[in-house]
Amino acid sequence: MEQVKLFGVWGCPFSTRVEIALKLKGIKYEYVKEDMRNKSQELLKYNPITKKIPIFVHNEKPVIETLVIIEYIDEIWKENPLLPINPYERAQTRFWAKFIEEKIGATSSKALPMRGQGTQEAIDELLTQLEIFEKEMKGNKLFKENINKFLDVIGLYVIYWIPILQEVAGKDVFTRDKFPEIYNWADDILNCNIIKDNLPNREKMLTLLRSLN
Repeated sequence: MEQVKLFGVWGCPFSTRVEIALKLKGIKYEYVKEDMRNKSQELLKYNPITKKIPIFVHNEKPVIETLVIIEYIDEIWKENPLLPINPYERAQTRFWAKFIEEKIGATSSKALPMRGQGTQEAIDELLTQLEIFEKEMKGNKLFKENINKFLDVIGLYVIYWIPILQEVAGKDVFTRDKFPEIYNWADDILNCNIIKDNLPNREKMLTLLRSLN
């Protein structure tokens, strides 16, 4: 019998997206809730390098980093594929997933930090990145009709967590008027019950983040 574990934290965009990927794939797993202020010995055992979550453990073999974990899951369990079959579309998917994580995600943490105020420079940079994303989505079938579950899952950071972060920060950076293509994409993604039903409660998230701000 296969051992499948996921070490995560409630509300964390990184471990939550792995959870949703597992549910989209129909994979049974054990969830291990971590306290990052008091890390378990198992966490330190499986990820002695960065000591961060998420950590995915498959038959005692740990895999770390959200993008790497989700792609690993998709390669091991073939049913309900997340990545496109076409090699070019797979390559484009990986590019945009990295853009979301390494550009939009990294910049949003500076523009809309959980503690303190973001700089105007970081907010301007985030707007520029969102404008690039908005422009490139137009007519791009990778973002249409839920055909690319990998991007749908990774994109949850943009469409779910950024609106919460900006509400806590009291900023109107990412709005439907400014970014209609991204918001239409969000509407399509959130029509998927598995995704919608496994996102953390928004009001609870707002309360948690406000307590940290």
